[in-house]
This record gives sequence, C-alpha cells and structure tokens, in this order.
Amino acid sequence: MNIDLKKITIRELTDGYVDNAEDGVVGYGGTLDIRPPYQREFIYKPEQRDAVIETITKNFPLNVMYWAVRGDDGFEIIDGQQRTISICQFVKGDFAFGERYFHNLQKDEQEQILNYQLMVYWCSGEDSEKLRWYETINIAGEKLTEQELRNAVYSGSWVTDAKRYFSKRNCPAYGTGKDYLSGSSIRQDYLETAIEWLSATVPGLNGKKPIESYMGMQQHEPNANELWLYFQAVINWVKATFPVYRREMKGIAWGELYNNHKIDKLDPHKIEKEISRLMADDDVEKKSGIYLYILDGEERHLNIRAFSDNQKREAYERQKGICPICKKHFEIGEMQGDHINPWHEGGKTTADNCQMLCANDNRRKSGK
Repeated sequence: MNIDLKKITIRELTDGYVDNAEDGVVGYGGTLDIRPPYQREFIYKPEQRDAVIETITKNFPLNVMYWAVRGDDGFEIIDGQQRTISICQFVKGDFAFGERYFHNLQKDEQEQILNYQLMVYWCSGEDSEKLRWYETINIAGEKLTEQELRNAVYSGSWVTDAKRYFSKRNCPAYGTGKDYLSGSSIRQDYLETAIEWLSATVPGLNGKKPIESYMGMQQHEPNANELWLYFQAVINWVKATFPVYRREMKGIAWGELYNNHKIDKLDPHKIEKEISRLMADDDVEKKSGIYLYILDGEERHLNIRAFSDNQKREAYERQKGICPICKKHFEIGEMQGDHINPWHEGGKTTADNCQMLCANDNRRKSGK
C-alpha cells in the first residue's frame, strides 16, 4: 500500500458536504465518501464533538486521518469519520460550540477555522489492504466493537443491506425488538445478536466463530432478507408465546429459545399463569430465568434462594451433625443445606424445611 501525507483545509473538506439517506455522507467536493458501507454510524457524544471543535479553534493539532484512494478518483475514509462529521456539522450550522453557531462567529474566527489544516494520509492499495488498515488503525478514542470489525472484514452487498435493517437509529429491528434486545443498534449489537441466533441453525457453523462463518458465506449475497425474516419470526414467536410483557424479558437469548422450542405445543394462557406465580415467589431470585425454566424445566435458571447460615446452623444442631440419609456424622463445613420438601413441589426456603446432607448424598439427591 502506498501512503502520502496531505494537508487538507477544513474549507476543502466541507465543500459539498451532504448527509442524507439518498446520497449518503460525502464531502471534499463530493469526492470523499465519509461513511463507507463498513463504517459505523455517527456515535460521538456532544462533549466529544465539542472537543474536536475546541482543538481546531485553539489551533492545536488534531489526530491524523486516513483516506483510501479509490480507482474512480474519489476517496473514502478509513479512519476519522467521527471527527470529520463533527467538523462538517459545525461548519454547516448543525450545532453550537460555546453557545455560538458557526454563522455567529466573527469573520476572522470563521476564516481561522476554514483555513485550519488537517493532516490526512492518502492510502492507495487493494480492497483487502484497505480493510486490514481499517482494522489495524481503529479509532483511539472509540474502540471498535467485534461486530464493527466484522462488518469491515466482510464488507459487501450483504452487510450494506443488513445494516439497513439492524444498524441505523430507529431501524426496523429497533422498532420490532427494542423491548427484547440489549445493547445499541448503532454499535451493531442488534446485528450481532441476530446473526448469532441464526448462525446456530445453519449446519456446519458450530465451530468457534459461527458469526464470522455465516457472514463469510453471505458476503456477496444481494440482500439480508434471510436474516431479517428470521429475526421477525423470533420476535413474533416471543410475543405470541409470552403475550404479557415484563421488563425481565429484555436481553434474554430469545433466538436460542426459538430455535429449540418453536415447534413445541405451548399454551400462552397456562404459561402466563405460571409466570405470574413464579414472579411472586420470593425464592426465585433470577426472574429473567423464569422464561427459560418455563420451556425446559431446569431449576438452575431460577437461582433459587439458598438457606442462610443461621438456617443451616439450626438444622445442623437439630440433627446433631448426622446426615439423615447415610446416618454418618459430619462437621458443618462438610454438609450442605437441602430442601426437605423440594422447591418444585411447593417447599419453601425456610428453617423448618431445611436439612443438612453430606456432600455426596446432596449431590446424589440433586441428580435425581
């Protein structure tokens, strides 16, 4: 890859700046693609954006930027998108700095900003080299997420279409699943989650990196319809199976549950009654685990409340240190608290329902 250091004024950078859905984000006389398909959305917070403008107004050096030189006499940003958009937005009047918009500045202040020189490396090379540079350079102030790096490595028609569904502010996936997913769409959490869920259903992708394998298979596909339709099916199944929404439903691995239970014959009315009962049970400490327990019956999801040290001591003294199963004596540290009447049969985590078993007998009982 060939690299040339150039000095670009803000006047030149902001010439022809456009940011809209139809034309994308461009600048530098319309020749600079500020947000290529593999780049993330604008994520700078106001204080980060202001720091860029303050650096410029004080004539301090701004970190060097990297542009890739394209074969059509154009350019695309490898590193520096957030700083570039911050600069362009301020000059075009989208926000104020120090309570003054650009048009409020005196003529000499405006000229100082417009004549400020940015240090930009122009990088010429193949697409594969460009993507390796992007991954290596990164952005010092905003570390890329794993999915943002994947988007760069597998850049193409599929990623571009997938981001339309999953990676924009107020994107379709946000409108459909925001109550059920954790994370942020613009930081690629929604996209990563959807691919992770779907990739588990594809034969042969059960290795260490199923997300990467799936994206590699799809890279040059014209659209991401398969992923979007799958995601809608997951969320629709959740809404039909668990019609009463509770905040504990946010962030559950719904795709895994859908993959394993979508053909089960489930009664939403009976399920809701059981969920309501479990939500009111003080012994259930992990309420989000109720939804997994409802489907597979494994108590480990619920984190059933353990007996307190006082309750275990009371039971130990009552038993005089004798395990009621093997009839042998143990020190208290060698024994474990156990529900006499099991929790799933209505037993509560109370002193009168506590017995102390030796480790071996407790393990054998729990495994039944």
